[in-house]
Amino acid sequence: MTDLSTTDALVIHGAGDLRLDSMALPPPGPDEVSVRIAWGGICGSDMHYLHHGGVGASVLREPMVLGHEVSGVVLSCGANVTGFQAGDPVAIHPARPCGTCPECRRGLHNLCRNMRFFGSAAYLPHTHGGFRRIMTVAASQLHHLPPGLDLRRAALAEPFAVALHAIARAGNCAGASVLVQGSGPIGALIVAGLAVRGAARIVATDLHDFPLSVARRLGATETWNTATTAPDEEFDIVFEATGVVRALPFAIAHTRRGGILVQVGMFPPGNIEVPMAQIIARELDVRGSFRFDSEFADALDLLATHPGIADGLVTHEFGFTSYDAAFAASSDRQSASKVLLSIGD
Repeated sequence: MTDLSTTDALVIHGAGDLRLDSMALPPPGPDEVSVRIAWGGICGSDMHYLHHGGVGASVLREPMVLGHEVSGVVLSCGANVTGFQAGDPVAIHPARPCGTCPECRRGLHNLCRNMRFFGSAAYLPHTHGGFRRIMTVAASQLHHLPPGLDLRRAALAEPFAVALHAIARAGNCAGASVLVQGSGPIGALIVAGLAVRGAARIVATDLHDFPLSVARRLGATETWNTATTAPDEEFDIVFEATGVVRALPFAIAHTRRGGILVQVGMFPPGNIEVPMAQIIARELDVRGSFRFDSEFADALDLLATHPGIADGLVTHEFGFTSYDAAFAASSDRQSASKVLLSIGD
């Protein structure tokens, strides 16, 4: 008989110290569900915790389970849970807003002041993530998979939701000329979302050829390796998806007068230099984009109807116990885009 009192979990103890530990597995409460995790995607924030012991101001102060891009199968449900039953395949929304802060009351749940997010050290105690064999989660965070979507592709719902939220921040992109600066997984998924939303021209940039090849698979009509190519052109909409401070002037200069610049990449905490004179004189509309909310369900639907999005982004898959190799692969931008852990192996 399987012991369900403990579960294996991928725990970060500090910079460079990632371990597969055993941790207690509480039974689901009245409004909770126990889920056997099947797949998990490695995100850039997971890599930051591994290499630097934190992400921006969120610094590790205690061991924490990583992972927020996960899918799995329901094992058991609490007494008050309706709509789910054992055996249901699900994707898990990693955010749990408080519901009571001013932003939540305005419907801006992704901007919640008291957000608890899987695999985040923003608060103490930290919020454990989903890189574990079994986890207990609020039923409100579960989403049924739409017809035709398997658990492997469903693990891409979280990063795709980030991309779709960024596109929503830009407004109607149909027929627009668009520049996506940075072709990592989020940038590539922005490209995919723009293709679905009907953008007329989608130019993706990067400093490496491999991520540009991924962007082309996902719908880029043109790619620029900006280490050697940087045409002097302007676009209706620019998505800055690198989070590199020195890349911001390029994004501003390539946004047409009166155009829209959406900042998706996360800059380091603190002040940075910004060419405000250009923003003012060119009357640019600069919009931030942070995480997502209802786009999670939209992402699942689009992954079901466009399976090539997940298949085009995923470059590597590793078993759970091969996590060292998985994180090493994810660090190599010359050969990897999205790396998945087969946690249910």
